[in-house]
Amino acid sequence: MKFMELGFRPDTFYTVEAVRSVSSDLLNDLIIQVKSTKYHLHKFPMLSKCLRLKNLVSSQSQSQEPETSQDQKVIQLVDFPGETEAFELCAKFCYGITITLSAHNVVAVRCAAEYLGMTEEVEPGETENLVQRLEHFLTSCVFKSWRDSLVALQTTKALPCVNASPGDDFANVMETGLSRNRSRRRRDESLCNGKAENSRWWGEDLADLDLDLYQRTMVAIKSSNRNVSPRLIGNALRIYASKWLPSIEECSPVLESVISLLPTQRSAVPCSFLLQLLKTVNVMNVSPTSKMELAVKAGNQLDKATVSELLIPLSDKSGMLYDVDVVTMMVKQFLSQISPERRPTMTQHRRSRSEENMEEIQEVRGSLSSSSFPPLLVKVAKLVDSYLQEVARDVNLTVSNFVELAESIPELSRISHDDLYKAIDIYLQVHQEIDKIERKRLCRILDCKKLSVEASKNAAQNQLLPLRVIVQILFVEQARAAIVTNTNNITNNETAVLRRSFTTRREEDADLERVEIKPNGGFQSTPSRFMALCSIPRQPKKMFCKLLSISRSLSQRI
Repeated sequence: MKFMELGFRPDTFYTVEAVRSVSSDLLNDLIIQVKSTKYHLHKFPMLSKCLRLKNLVSSQSQSQEPETSQDQKVIQLVDFPGETEAFELCAKFCYGITITLSAHNVVAVRCAAEYLGMTEEVEPGETENLVQRLEHFLTSCVFKSWRDSLVALQTTKALPCVNASPGDDFANVMETGLSRNRSRRRRDESLCNGKAENSRWWGEDLADLDLDLYQRTMVAIKSSNRNVSPRLIGNALRIYASKWLPSIEECSPVLESVISLLPTQRSAVPCSFLLQLLKTVNVMNVSPTSKMELAVKAGNQLDKATVSELLIPLSDKSGMLYDVDVVTMMVKQFLSQISPERRPTMTQHRRSRSEENMEEIQEVRGSLSSSSFPPLLVKVAKLVDSYLQEVARDVNLTVSNFVELAESIPELSRISHDDLYKAIDIYLQVHQEIDKIERKRLCRILDCKKLSVEASKNAAQNQLLPLRVIVQILFVEQARAAIVTNTNNITNNETAVLRRSFTTRREEDADLERVEIKPNGGFQSTPSRFMALCSIPRQPKKMFCKLLSISRSLSQRI
């Protein structure tokens, strides 16, 4: 640490009954009170260096009468910045007494000298006053050293004279420190196979600052227009958060500050760190705006997330274990970055499943092509389906939450629906109490044409699935058989059975929806609807067996 000494006379200040005085043959003619301490000093050395004191004494002399008591001549410096030690060092400078300045006290003395008006305006043309000398010491010595700069910065906490932001001075210091240490850090990185982070050393140093000072410093660095990489700022925020968030009981202010300081660039902060902050936000009293900001930043790089990182705990009245809504929000944010011409259309998802099953067989093969949409979107689709498998085990997860998240992924982004089927199967096993309408709504998002052979075999025997889905799966298996053999081995009778079964089931659902219940508990329906109801098979399991036997016969032929 560097020092500067000013003056050459010995220290002659002494204390008598809480009054500080200077040993001199001359009588004291100036009384100044700073905080709770009185100073008995002399006008000549003090007024020759301090413009404020000179003006105060002048105005006091004009307003006082000759018989005014001595106590009324005390000059009260009620708004003096800092402590009495800084004032005393300024006073000793006026007397020519040796004072020692360092990074520990130079900022406080600088504020005191500025307050007292110890500038060249007092006596123009004379030697440099204290303010100028301190400025020179700060710029030429303190700000040239990273460590000294940090020490000086930490002393500004209790100084109201320091601006709300440390300004460009510290930004210059940081840039200088980075450039001076860059060559040495590169050598260290080469020894570590390039895995060392160049920003960690100064991020760890800044992490020692208290919250208010840290925030002011980071704002100054970000707004200084210096060559400071957003990755360096992001890494420093990670270090600060990891140090303070786990150790503070009420960490909401720290969390809010870190979120507000996050760089806007997409990859400046890792997605894992953003999701970790989201987990902390959900258990703390943090504003919804901060949570939304985190969700947007994490959504911008959702393709870099993992399932475990997306399992964000939720503590609200819904009782759900995980925050599915915020993941849905992140998916939508990720999609918003994709240009409309490259984004897969979502209209196909709204089409009737019965219409899809009646399409040409060639469309089954064409729908599996992935060349028309971004690979990152396929990656996110797989991530979401794997995430759904985890949250499906939550007994309080509603069908609406499940379906909304699943439908947030464009239809063409899912090359395979195997993972989605697994998630639906898990949900149905955990939530067996849901009604028929909810089951249909849940399974409507499943595209049977995109199930693998193994998944289709499993789904065809899954009694938790609606009958309509089973029929669709068997029909797709029939289509696949035609694709493999490239011939029409399917007989007209078997095709008729499949289509008749599917048509019967569709009419069953339609007729059930048209039946009205009378107030007395009876049914009101037209004769044709009644006959249709009577024609519905009474034992659906027998129809299942017949359909499965057809599927097995098809497999044996192939």
